Amino acid sequence: MLRRLVLAIAGCAIAVSLAKPEPAAAQAYTTAFMSVGAETSQPIGHHEFCETHRSECLLRSPAEGPVLLTEALWAQLEQVNNLVNTAIAPASDLELFGRTEVWVYPATQGDCEDYVLLKRRILIENGWPVSSLLITVVRKPDGEGHAVLTVRTDRGDIILDNLEASIRIWSETPYLYLKRQSDQHTGRWVAISDTRTMVANIAAR
Repeated sequence: MLRRLVLAIAGCAIAVSLAKPEPAAAQAYTTAFMSVGAETSQPIGHHEFCETHRSECLLRSPAEGPVLLTEALWAQLEQVNNLVNTAIAPASDLELFGRTEVWVYPATQGDCEDYVLLKRRILIENGWPVSSLLITVVRKPDGEGHAVLTVRTDRGDIILDNLEASIRIWSETPYLYLKRQSDQHTGRWVAISDTRTMVANIAAR
């Protein structure tokens, strides 16, 4: 399945609450890019994934800016998001493995983090830098945990999601953002400071 998907693409706002009001451009920048903080705990599922895929979790990246998002790269993101969302049937870890938090590359079925892993791998295979493709843990409006892929671009942090066909800026999604992979070390995670008022009710759960 992975090989077929890789070949298939080969051709191919709410402002943060602040003490002082900012100029419109600065507010847009703040909303477009997540605010990340100190290193935080690694999800147990990713920890176990790293035990099996050690080399993938030891990659270090220099501090570099986000990807320059061209029309061609945007089209590629849309294609990968659609391909994986269509090719993989949703199934919970309990259904597939009899337990929770099993992160794997899916063949035909998987849950949210499995979609993320596959999209990330395909994009890396097609030349995207590892530092721009970050597994991200969020909380849905119903309080349930969820995983999405954050893509760091010069237009903002955009989200590829198995629950949504369209690709959006992170701040235009209905989730509370909790943590994501470090852009400088694939085995480490950093906290996300999500202070948007639209998600205050989720945080209170």
